[in-house]
Amino acid sequence: MSAVLLKFCGSRSLLVQSFSMAALLFLAIAAAMLLPTRTPASATVELPPARAASLVRATTAVGDFRAIGEEAEAINAALPFVGGPLNAARPFATSGNSDLDQRRALLCLTQAVYYEAGFEPVDGRRAVAQVVLNRLRHPAFPKSVCGVVYQGAGSRVCQFTFVCDGALYRAPARDAWLDAERIARAALSGYVQVSVGEATHYHADYVAPRWAPLLAKVARIGQHIFYRWPGAWGQPAAFTGRYAGEPRDPLSLRPPPPGPSAATGTSAIPQVAMGPPVSRAANDVGGLLDTSKGWTLSIPGPEDSRSAASIALASQSGRPIAPVAAPAVAKIEAGPQLAGR
Repeated sequence: MSAVLLKFCGSRSLLVQSFSMAALLFLAIAAAMLLPTRTPASATVELPPARAASLVRATTAVGDFRAIGEEAEAINAALPFVGGPLNAARPFATSGNSDLDQRRALLCLTQAVYYEAGFEPVDGRRAVAQVVLNRLRHPAFPKSVCGVVYQGAGSRVCQFTFVCDGALYRAPARDAWLDAERIARAALSGYVQVSVGEATHYHADYVAPRWAPLLAKVARIGQHIFYRWPGAWGQPAAFTGRYAGEPRDPLSLRPPPPGPSAATGTSAIPQVAMGPPVSRAANDVGGLLDTSKGWTLSIPGPEDSRSAASIALASQSGRPIAPVAAPAVAKIEAGPQLAGR
């Protein structure tokens, strides 16, 4: 009887130990599930100051393209996307700033969304807004929305093409402008476009800038390809810049018209918000190249007597198309210089 009792007690002890170990294992798994999810560590490279400076110089090079048109599309398609998860940016908010700051920020961000991506898919427009806000938080860029959008305007080497190419002096399509304003307002109120993560750069798919392979390709939306900085500079820990408000009036930041054909009136408030009214061709899309309307990109050879670029510009502005001799190219190159985004 004693031997049977001892055997039963021993079995019961083993059973209790088994249940205890199972309970501990269950609690450990549950605790791990409740802990905040951590992004898998990726191979990041700390950027020394010299490397960071060289990247900034490379991504602000003027018109430094490897190719344009079909060749550029092939180059862009061959560049692989970076692996690993995208880190969504933190929500942005201007609610703690003055009403003037908020109105200025809304205007500048609306301009960026409209003139850079006004006829792109809605996610593409949201992505452009996200890039502007991502830049604001990064140490390589200004700390205001208008400062980011108009960066380089004073030196005529613009980070965003529309600022220097005269697009601001063409009246936008009202419905597309109002859509851009809604997208900008949402971004300034905390909406995050997660599909581009911490992207700080983008370009159209029909150009191949030389800086693209230096950055990490993260997404393609519509006709735009988006990139973030490489290594640690493109990780969330680098985006610690604080919003400084909008100390400058956007109208004071806008460069003068690139040519005598731009509109003259610039003082009225509606003109600041919508752009001064000027004559615009039916296929003008606010400074964008709209390939759906038959636009093509071509680079004329030195033997050409009519410049394709000049014809395109004349078509957009509604001016008569006149023959352009080869020496006139020097006049075009002497105008506002545009940097890669």
